[in-house]
Amino acid sequence: MKNQPVLYNELKKVHGISLTDSSWNKLKDMAQTEGLSVSEYVERWLRDTAD
Repeated sequence: MKNQPVLYNELKKVHGISLTDSSWNKLKDMAQTEGLSVSEYVERWLRDTAD
């Protein structure tokens, strides 16, 4: 459902970060191990570790 929050009370937006190729590949591997997209992996990691 486009423009509808699905998992959270707010919409996700596109943001950018710069990473080395090795860090990006490691992040992709970690997300894939959990069966998640990189975006969702980072979202959950931050929600689980942030106050």
